[in-house]
Amino acid sequence: MKIDKKLIKELVENLKEFNLSELEYQDGQTRIKVSKSFKNLETSKTSAVVSPTKSVLKDTGESGIRVKSPIIGTAYLAPEPGAKQFVKVGDKIKKGQTVMIVEAMKTMNHVPSTENGTVEKILVEDGQPVEFGQTLVLLK
Repeated sequence: MKIDKKLIKELVENLKEFNLSELEYQDGQTRIKVSKSFKNLETSKTSAVVSPTKSVLKDTGESGIRVKSPIIGTAYLAPEPGAKQFVKVGDKIKKGQTVMIVEAMKTMNHVPSTENGTVEKILVEDGQPVEFGQTLVLLK
């Protein structure tokens, strides 16, 4: 396997730009994971790990309908700070209803529910970085 140094450099730049602690990219069986390890609060070291894999994402083991992040970014539970959340645990929601926003590159992307259901669990906190395909909300 040949290592694509240009892609790794681009991922490291995205890590810095979006202030993420970890970023993972997968294309077929090649997976590239870039992460920061902190020795103290003032200095940080960026590392990259490249490995072939067949697994895509870990399953939390919980059953239900999963609403997943369509992109890498920062999740927001409300349209603006201090505003009412889009959904709360116990809310009945309809397919297409916005459950949260994921901000990427200063663009606010509304994440719609993929099915009708009741919000069983919200798996992210407001302002938390999220990965592509990460489960955000669990419906029943």
